[in-house]
Amino acid sequence: MEKNYEKNKWPILLIVVMSTFMATLDSSIVNVALPQMARAMNVDTSQIQLVVTSYLIVIVGIILIFGKLGDMLGKTKIYTVGIALFTLGSLLCGITSSFPVLIGARIVQAVGAAATMANNQGIITQVFPATERGRALGFVGTAVALGSLVGPGLGGIIVGAASWEYIFLINVPVGVVVLFLAIKLLPRSNKKITGKLDMLGAGLFMLSIVPLFVALGQAQSLGFANPLILTGFGISIGAFIVFIRVEQKRENPLIPLDIFKNKLFSLSIFCAFITFVGLFCNNIIQPFYLQNVMIYSPEQAGLIMMIFPLILTVVSPLSGHLSDKIGSELLTFIGLLLISLGLFLMSTLTEQSNLVTMVVFIVVLSVGMGLFQSPNNSLIMSTVGRHQLGIAGSINALVRNMGMVCGIALATTLLYGSMSAELGYRVTDYVAGQNSAFINGMRIVYMTAAVICLFGAGLTLLRLIGKKSQAGEQAMMLENEIGSEQK
Repeated sequence: MEKNYEKNKWPILLIVVMSTFMATLDSSIVNVALPQMARAMNVDTSQIQLVVTSYLIVIVGIILIFGKLGDMLGKTKIYTVGIALFTLGSLLCGITSSFPVLIGARIVQAVGAAATMANNQGIITQVFPATERGRALGFVGTAVALGSLVGPGLGGIIVGAASWEYIFLINVPVGVVVLFLAIKLLPRSNKKITGKLDMLGAGLFMLSIVPLFVALGQAQSLGFANPLILTGFGISIGAFIVFIRVEQKRENPLIPLDIFKNKLFSLSIFCAFITFVGLFCNNIIQPFYLQNVMIYSPEQAGLIMMIFPLILTVVSPLSGHLSDKIGSELLTFIGLLLISLGLFLMSTLTEQSNLVTMVVFIVVLSVGMGLFQSPNNSLIMSTVGRHQLGIAGSINALVRNMGMVCGIALATTLLYGSMSAELGYRVTDYVAGQNSAFINGMRIVYMTAAVICLFGAGLTLLRLIGKKSQAGEQAMMLENEIGSEQK
């Protein structure tokens, strides 16, 4: 850690948390305003969805590039440029009345968000000592979760009080303040360009990710057997195979594949992916259950769904602080177990379930996520050298976003597939008066998500057992050596 930034580490954390919150918030805050935006710009529902998908797809497609650039040019430089671009994109989104300009502005926003997401964890790891890193990364993890989960509710409040433009314009003053503080406080780097950016690898990676996300996003409406969907999957798989082969031969690859030889890094990344799959299975199902089955108003449903991020806000920093004291691996195991238990409990909900029962289940799920996320982020960032902090952070952010998209795709596929089989015709939305079919489909979704997370818990347990036995063997060898010397 650079001593010059010891006194500024907490203000630096505040900068990172604020920018991370804004970047993740803008992936979900616009959802509630889409109908109003469609009317204002005279476009249909399929077109207005581009406001959401363009943002997510661009972030996922380029985030590794910015992680690599952060390692090459300095994380602060890339991060600061990212804040500036995100703020500019927000301003353009808020002042335009043209749909093509709005999509272009969302792409500018996404480029900025990708630059900040790729380097935020690397900056925290650089500034905070190992004894405080877990707690600091816990706050960043909380910002990610809050940004992802409070978006719809906050967007509804803003749209109700003003108009959709303010969903974007609210970012501008915050972005200007964060940019000023970032220029003043973030650690400066005198790094010269080291190596060249792997442009071929970057292009192949985008070609493997973008068609995959587009296909997953459209598969439910078009069907997985649709030629366009199959073509998207085919292009994605083919490009990814070529990408891996190219990266193995590159002197300075976009992703140093050796990073995955570290079993702890790979396991932590995999567990991060599956937890966000499980979390977003819940996020896509819960609003339908609350409003259509339990007949809660949107405001009531929003308040119930806010329980999760509020508990996460408390538990995540505490678990990060605890991981600094006792280590991270046991906490990630307990967190995964609680996530699995929470998802299993959610699968038991019916039309007759009461609010107290539901809240208890949500608390179990959110405490599990809070216990897991911060220690897992700390594990990921502690397994790589300082020269790879940018790429490690961007891989972590990438798998998080991939988990979100895959969770949504898995949930909708299982839910509507189950409902279609039970009702005898193709279903792509909630069917009024068919609560039993929805409940059965919901149960399958939650049970599947629980099993996936339990698999991750099992892998983590095996690693814990292996680590303990290895430590025991080393202790025994040490005792034998001491005994031999005494003789």
